[in-house]
Amino acid sequence: MTPMTTARPTIVRTIEPPPPPTLEAWLALSAGRFRGVSSPEPATPGAASATGASRSREAPATVVARAAVRRCMEGGSDRRRGREGAAGPPGSRPAAPGLDCETGRMVDLARRPSQIACLVALTVAVPACGAGRDDDPRPRAQTTAAAPRALNLASLTPGQLAGQRLVATFRDTQVPGPAIRRLIRRGELGAVILFTSSAPTVARARRISDELQALARRSPVPVPLLVTIDQEGGDGRTTGAKRLNDAPPYRSAQQQAAGGVATVRASGVSAGRALRRAGVNVNLAPVADVGRPRAALTNEGRSYGSSAATVGRLTAAFVQGQGRSGVASTLKHFPGFGAAAVNTDFGVARIGLSAATLRRVDEAAFRPGLRAGAQLVMLSNAIYPALDPLPAPLSRRIAVGELRERFGFRGVSITDDLEADALRSRGTPAQLAVRAARAGVDLAILGRRAQSAVDAHAALTREIATGRLPRAEAEASAQRVLALRTGLRR
Repeated sequence: MTPMTTARPTIVRTIEPPPPPTLEAWLALSAGRFRGVSSPEPATPGAASATGASRSREAPATVVARAAVRRCMEGGSDRRRGREGAAGPPGSRPAAPGLDCETGRMVDLARRPSQIACLVALTVAVPACGAGRDDDPRPRAQTTAAAPRALNLASLTPGQLAGQRLVATFRDTQVPGPAIRRLIRRGELGAVILFTSSAPTVARARRISDELQALARRSPVPVPLLVTIDQEGGDGRTTGAKRLNDAPPYRSAQQQAAGGVATVRASGVSAGRALRRAGVNVNLAPVADVGRPRAALTNEGRSYGSSAATVGRLTAAFVQGQGRSGVASTLKHFPGFGAAAVNTDFGVARIGLSAATLRRVDEAAFRPGLRAGAQLVMLSNAIYPALDPLPAPLSRRIAVGELRERFGFRGVSITDDLEADALRSRGTPAQLAVRAARAGVDLAILGRRAQSAVDAHAALTREIATGRLPRAEAEASAQRVLALRTGLRR
C-alpha cells in the first residue's frame, strides 16, 4: 500500500482535548468503551515473564487495544503515513474512535471521507462497540492482523473508486475469468456474487472465495472482498438458482415463520455457519417485505408474514442468528416489495401503494432488522409512483431522500440485479450502473454476465475521472463500502 504523501485539509474533530495521553491512559479509556471483546492477546516474545503474566489478566478489550495502539505508535514516527483513524462500523451504529499517530490523541473520523483505517480502526482490532460475545447479534469485526495500515481515499484512482461500487458475477466454467481477476488484482472490484451455476456447493464456494481473497490481499486495496450470495431459504426457481444447494436454510421464509422467532433465529444461525464455511461474508437476505395476498413474494413463500410487526420481528431474529458467524445481513427490498404482482427478475413491477402506506407499513418492517445489526439494504427494482416515476435503484428521491434522509440509514445500500428484466428497457447494464451511482446507491449488482461488470467499471471510471460523478460522492460511497469490507471476517 502506497503511503500517504499529500496532506489533505483536516476536518478531524479532536475528541480528547487534553495533551496526548500515554499508552496506559488510552488503554484505560478504550477498555471502558469497548467492553465484552473476546479476541485473544496476540502472541508476543517473553509471554511467560511477569509482565506477560500481568497482561494476561487484563480485560480482553485492553489486550486488543494495547496491540493496536502499539502497532500504531511503532509506525507513528513515519510522517509519510500521516494520520490514522477509524471509520465507524457500517449501519446505524456510531463511528468508532481512531488514534492520531502523530499526536496520540483520540479522533473522530465519522466526517472525514478521505481516510479509513484498517489496522488501528477499532472496527478491525476490536469488534464494534461491545460486539464479540457469543450472544451478540451483530456481525463481529475481523481480528486478523493482516489488514493494511491505512487506505487514503484521496490516493485511490478513479478506477479503484469505481470498483468499490460494483458487484460482479461469473456464470461460466472458468471461475473467476481473467477480466474479473484483473480488476481484483488492480484493486478495482469490491464485491462478487455467487450463483448455483458457479458455486453449487459449500466446498466449491470456498475454493472460489479463497482464490479471490488471495488476489485481493495482494492488490493496492488489500482488504477483504465482499463475497455475496442469495441464501434466503426455500427451493423455488427464484431462490434455487442463487443459493448453495448443500447449505441451509432449506425451508422458505413462510415455512420458517410458522415456527416463530426461535425457528427463524435457528435458521439464521445455521445459514451463517454454512456461509462462513463457504467463505461468504454477505448474505443478500433476509427478505423484509410485508406480504400481500396473491402477491409475487407471497406466492413464492419468500415473505415472513402479512404484518409489519411480524415481518420485523422475524427479520430481526434471522439477522441475529446469522450475525453470530460474522456474516452480514442485507434487508430487502426497500421501500417494500410485498405488494408487487410480478417478480422483477421477469418483468416490470409497479407498486401503487401511497407514500403514507409505504412508510407506515412497508418501510417500518425494516427497522427491527437494522436494530438487530443488518448492515446493508437492497433497493427493489420496482417502480413506486407515489415516490418517483423511476425504478427505486435509479431514483435519487428514494435512494437518498427516502432511505438515507427520511429513514436515516447510514450503512451500505445495494441495488437488486441491474440486469433483471424489469430494467431492460432502461439502458445497458453499464448505463444502469452509472445511473444507480448518480442516484446515490453504493453497490450495483451485475448478476448475469461477467462482461457487464467490466463494462460498468469502465463507464463509472470515466464518470469519476471527468467529474460527471463528483469525486466527493464517490469517496463517501467508497468509505461505506470499505468500512464494511474491513469490518467483516475474511
